[in-house]
Amino acid sequence: MRAPDGEVRPHYAALAGRLETLSAQDLAERQRTLERFFLLQGITFTVYGAESTTERIIPTDLLPRIIAAQEWATIEAGLTQRLKALNMFLADIYAEQQILMDGVVPRDLVLCAPSYRREMQNLYVPHQPYANVCGSDLIRQPDGSFAVLEDNLRVPSGVSYMLANREASKRVFPGTFRGAGVRPIDRYPDLLLSTLKSMAADWRPNPQVVVLTPGVYNSAYFEHAYLARLMGAPLVEGRDLVVHDNMVYMRTTTGLRRIDVIYRRVDDDFIDPLTFRRDSGLGAAGLFNAYRAGNVVICNAPGTGVADDKAVYAYVPEIIRYYLGEEPILPNIETYLCREPSQLSHVLANLDKLVVKAVGASGGYGMLVGPHSTRAERETFAAAVKADPANYIAQPTIQLSTAPCLIDSAIEPRHVDLRPFILSGEKIVVTPGALTRVALRRGSLVVNSSQGGGSKDTWVLDGDQDGAATAPAVPKEGPLP
Repeated sequence: MRAPDGEVRPHYAALAGRLETLSAQDLAERQRTLERFFLLQGITFTVYGAESTTERIIPTDLLPRIIAAQEWATIEAGLTQRLKALNMFLADIYAEQQILMDGVVPRDLVLCAPSYRREMQNLYVPHQPYANVCGSDLIRQPDGSFAVLEDNLRVPSGVSYMLANREASKRVFPGTFRGAGVRPIDRYPDLLLSTLKSMAADWRPNPQVVVLTPGVYNSAYFEHAYLARLMGAPLVEGRDLVVHDNMVYMRTTTGLRRIDVIYRRVDDDFIDPLTFRRDSGLGAAGLFNAYRAGNVVICNAPGTGVADDKAVYAYVPEIIRYYLGEEPILPNIETYLCREPSQLSHVLANLDKLVVKAVGASGGYGMLVGPHSTRAERETFAAAVKADPANYIAQPTIQLSTAPCLIDSAIEPRHVDLRPFILSGEKIVVTPGALTRVALRRGSLVVNSSQGGGSKDTWVLDGDQDGAATAPAVPKEGPLP
C-alpha cells in the first residue's frame, strides 16, 4: 500500500483514505460481516487428515489487494503468451513431437513423466487448447515485476473463492469499491460456459455441458457445485453417466440426455476405469473411448498435466521461444533440476537455503523450505532426493511480496502470491481479477489453504482510476516485514 518513503501509492489512495476513517472496532465488525457471509454461503474447503473437522470456512482477509491497470496489462499479455505456447507444446508432444526431436526439451523428461498419457497420442482436440482452464501462480520479485512460480493446467481450483471474495468485498467496502473503478469479474461463469461450448460448437449447435465432480468429499466440492449453478450446467458424478455406442449420456428423471462437453474436476487416473485406474469409482466406464471417437469433449484434456510438471516448468521460456519466436513476457523463477548431476550436487550442498519440491506434488505437500527446516528434516529430504533425483526440483527461497492484512484488529503485512485464471477455447481470455493467496501466519511463505493460508479479493483497476500518470512504472506493495 505504501512506498518505502511511507507515501501511499496512487492506486491504493482510495482504500487508504477509507481506512483512516475506521477504528479498530469498525474493522473488526467488518471482518465479522465478511466471515458471516462465507458461513451463510457455505463457502468451505476440505483439509484431508485434519484431526478435528475436515470442512472449514476458508480464512479470508478483509483488505483487498489492488493492482494498477498498467501492471495488469503486462500480466494479461504474459499469461496469454504462456498458455498459447503451452497448448502448442501439448499439441506437439501428443502428435509429431518435433520439439523433442529438436532437443529443446529432453525426450525422457516428457515421455517418462507420470502425467504423460500415451492414450492421448494423435487424438483430435478441437481448436487444440488442451488446457481450457489455467490458473498460473505469480509472485512479485524484489524489483517489483511479476514472475511465474507455477502453472496449473490439470484441474486448477480457486476461482470460486475469487468470485466469493469479490461479493464479500462489495459488502464490507461498498462505497470504496464503487468509486475505485474496479474491473468486473462476474462474467467469468458465462465466459467459462462459452469457452466450454466452443469446444463442441463445430459439430453440435447447442452443446450440453456438465461439470463432473468426484463427489461431496472432494476438497473443492463447493467450487464444483458453485460453478455448475452459476453456469446453469448439471453437476454430475461418474455414477450419473452412461456410455452407449461411444456416446455419453447422463441419467435424468425424464430419461437419458446426451452430453457433449464434460468440464471435469476429476484427475486423469480416475476418469475411466477401463483406460486408467481400474479401481476408480469416480469416472465412467467407456468415457475415454467416447472421447477418442470424437463424440464428447473432456476439458481440460487428459494428459495436460505434463505441461505443468515442475521439471518441464524450467523449459517453458524455451518453449515460448520455440513455438512463438518471442521472448517471455513473464519470466520463470530460477530452477535447479535434480536430474542433472551437477545441479543435484548444488542442491544437496545448499538444502538450508533452497525450496525443494517433488515434481508431482501440489498443495504445499512434498516440499522442503530450507531456511525454515530442521537438520533432521533436511537429512530426511536429502535421502529422498538422492534415492529419486528426477522427482525433485529446487528453487531459491523467494521472499514473497507483502500486502496489508487485518490481523487481530491491526493492519500488518503478510506474504502473498497471485493466481489469475485464463480461459482458452476459440480464443484466450484472461479474467481481470485473481485469487490472492495469503500466508496468514507471521513470517510464513506458504500460502496454500491446506497449510494455514487464506485469501483476499483482488481489485484490478481500469486505466482511468489507477493513477498511472503519477504511479511508478512498476509499483511494489511495500517493504518486507
